[in-house]
Amino acid sequence: MSGHSKWSTIKHKKEAKDAKKGKIFSKVSALITHAARQGGGDPEMNPTLRMHIDRAKGAGFSIDKINRAIAKGTGEGGEGLDFAETSYEGFGPGGIAIIVDCLTDNTNRTVSKIRKLFEEIGGSMGESGSVSWNFDVKGCIVVKCGHMVKGKKYGDDDIYVEDDVDTVIMELMDVEGILDIVEISIGGVKAVEVFTEFVDMVRVRDSIVSKYPYVIDDVSIIKVAKLKKSLMGEELEKALSALERLENNDDVQEVWSDLEV
Repeated sequence: MSGHSKWSTIKHKKEAKDAKKGKIFSKVSALITHAARQGGGDPEMNPTLRMHIDRAKGAGFSIDKINRAIAKGTGEGGEGLDFAETSYEGFGPGGIAIIVDCLTDNTNRTVSKIRKLFEEIGGSMGESGSVSWNFDVKGCIVVKCGHMVKGKKYGDDDIYVEDDVDTVIMELMDVEGILDIVEISIGGVKAVEVFTEFVDMVRVRDSIVSKYPYVIDDVSIIKVAKLKKSLMGEELEKALSALERLENNDDVQEVWSDLEV
């Protein structure tokens, strides 16, 4: 019985991981399709599309799946999908301010679902501008403190080689347009978050790639609260649970809040 129980646990964890991966690709796929629809299917001429393709690759998705998402946006092989970007603002448990960014093919469905979610988490959806005044839009580039080395033999995987964190930070400080650099860890791998103005994000990313061998892990647009709210105990747990419920909605791309974690 213990063996069966252990297998059931492993199977459940794998199914949960697969479901999470599927949901991530579903959301990134929609972003790729939308970007291709808006700016064309050539990532060299469409920096937004290139950003989402890089994110999909970083999450381990195949070129075939990425190309299919692009084709849906450009209309190749059939009618292209049309998505709309929408943002909703409101308040959650403990009075935290929340912005929910969505990408949807049916805005009526989405606004109804998001309004209901706000009510279910013990909050309320507000008017446009009710909380967004407290958020700045920035660029965030995650750079691993290391570089790739070609495998010794044909067919061998490339090898990741760690570099000195202080050296990486010192070199990146010379890149024009960087506002701040914060040291982080990604699954035990040393990395840094590079913050830029939104309009400078792609240029800074390209500058890092052209000048240094370091591995770019992610490039994304973020919304940062100017004034943050601190919660503790049960209130904090309720707020975190509420944010997670919003994030799990299929139409939701990003959830931002002023919660100090």
